[in-house]
Amino acid sequence: MSIVKFLSSKVFLKQLALAVVALVVLCFIILKWLKVSTNHGDFETVPDLSGKSINVAQVELNDNNLVMQIQDSANYNPNYPKFSVIEQEPIAGTKVKENRKIYLTLNPSGYRKILVPNLEDKTFRLAKSTLEALEFKIGKISYIDNIGKDIVLGMKHKGNTIKEGDQLPKTSVIDLVLGNGNRP
Repeated sequence: MSIVKFLSSKVFLKQLALAVVALVVLCFIILKWLKVSTNHGDFETVPDLSGKSINVAQVELNDNNLVMQIQDSANYNPNYPKFSVIEQEPIAGTKVKENRKIYLTLNPSGYRKILVPNLEDKTFRLAKSTLEALEFKIGKISYIDNIGKDIVLGMKHKGNTIKEGDQLPKTSVIDLVLGNGNRP
């Protein structure tokens, strides 16, 4: 039997038609199963959680069939209450599937503590730039008799003397004691 006769025979055409029908039915069944198993068209809306406490955020996410995942937070934001949500991913209003993880960044209890650098016997200009780079604030500047003009002789925080290695919260105000250039 030649190939041309086989390809034009009723047996081959019947088998080919059956294969096409089986393929169409199989595709239809798979598409229906995917629609049901993936909840196609069913979405939950992500609520706005910014500024809310962790307990309130947990309740709101549970009400919307969503899962909370807390991410590490290192940057204190004074505009939000302590331990409240300052950022979320995905953002509020986004449509997501149920049981989706919502990543929350919480506001820590305060600024992180930073080591105070050794600034004694350094110039005021160097001390100022170093402290500002570490995000400290320069407070009151006082002068005492010392031959070194504008040389840092001491540092204070809230009236207490501080030295190298002490830890202060970021944005703390540091008062400087400088030399006035006169002999004692």
